[in-house]
Amino acid sequence: MNGKVVIVTGGTYGIGRGITLKLAERGWQVVAFGLDSRQMGSAAERGSEGTREELSARGLTADILEADVSDPADVKRVVDSTIERHGRIDGLVNNAAIHPSGTILDTTEEVWDRVLAVNLKGMFLTAQAVVPHMIAQGGGAIVNIASKASYGQPNLLAYSASKGGVLGMTFALAYDHLHEHVRVNAVVPSQVVTGMNEGQQQRLDRSARETVQDRNALPGDIANAIAFLLSDEAEMITGAVLNVNGFVNQGGPVRARA
Repeated sequence: MNGKVVIVTGGTYGIGRGITLKLAERGWQVVAFGLDSRQMGSAAERGSEGTREELSARGLTADILEADVSDPADVKRVVDSTIERHGRIDGLVNNAAIHPSGTILDTTEEVWDRVLAVNLKGMFLTAQAVVPHMIAQGGGAIVNIASKASYGQPNLLAYSASKGGVLGMTFALAYDHLHEHVRVNAVVPSQVVTGMNEGQQQRLDRSARETVQDRNALPGDIANAIAFLLSDEAEMITGAVLNVNGFVNQGGPVRARA
């Protein structure tokens, strides 16, 4: 055990579950939370039960809670519980997000508000609750999950806006808390096989052919990058964006395979 404590938002399904499992495997005391009901733009549901089962099957442990990242009272409850049980918070992974499609013409105000509440306000609430503890203990590390949609993507207006905000928040937090030894970085996944893209096999097959490994990213690929950014090995890395996508969103077009 490395004795360090990390909170993972949206940590019970898809990428989040992969992060929870990887960090627990590497000796972190993980506090993972999410919602068990299906959310817009995702097939994820009943994640807590599945995460507990996978942890048990691997002989690992973690604190699994149900909470809404967009609810200040829920976030406070998770952070208070973490401090009460473990006494400190060394890491925060802001992963929770929803992914509804739509252009400006068919995105309702209700959808817009909910996407921004979960994907961006949720990061604000968790960081606001966690950073004071990190400062008091002498430092910590935050990893925010962005997206290729951070740079804009068709038919994903609200999601793109929220993920663009994630990059801006990451850089601002890194600036603001540099001297308190709080490191803040972003990871950009792309076409990860999760509940957000179930039913889109044709698009997944196409993107797989354009990556360096001839496959789409898996939650474990993202988790490996996050584990590194949280670790002491990355102590000189802050305000950085790490693309974990096999070159899918680095530019293009990718030339056809021989």
